[in-house]
Amino acid sequence: MRRRWFLVALFLAQFLCASFFVFDILTSVLGIPVSPMPWEIRELLEVAAALGLIAGLVLGGLALLRTMRERHQAEERLRRASGAFMDLLEERFGEWGLTAAERDVALFAIKGMSTAEIAGLRATSEGTVKAQTNAIYRKAGVSGRPQLLSLFIDDLMRDDGAIRPMTAVAAVASAK
Repeated sequence: MRRRWFLVALFLAQFLCASFFVFDILTSVLGIPVSPMPWEIRELLEVAAALGLIAGLVLGGLALLRTMRERHQAEERLRRASGAFMDLLEERFGEWGLTAAERDVALFAIKGMSTAEIAGLRATSEGTVKAQTNAIYRKAGVSGRPQLLSLFIDDLMRDDGAIRPMTAVAAVASAK
């Protein structure tokens, strides 16, 4: 909230400084009479307005740099989270003892692809994909795709940063 007020104040200061110069030029060009003021005061106002515009430029640049840095940090956190999800997938797939083909099928299933789409991508029959998904569900100790996905969502949403323990079925499968 404090940052927002700072930006509003900065914008307002720049607006007032620029308005001073625009008003001064318009009165000269259009011949609008204004009450005279001592030249010393006029020069001080012009210097203050110019300094205000320069300060606004500098502070605006700093705000832009800060915003770009925050955007970069957010992108980096997103990249790490994406990498963490892939690490989590690989860890779980290893615990469950999935074959390379089952890993591919599980990954495609988690991405939301249909059995037909997975079969097309893997150049195999839908029956093979169904058999592989059933093997994946059995090894993971779940009954279907929604539960499989919820295992990973639960792991990612844990507040303590720890990974949930293996299910009994997965522990037996990885011991083999």
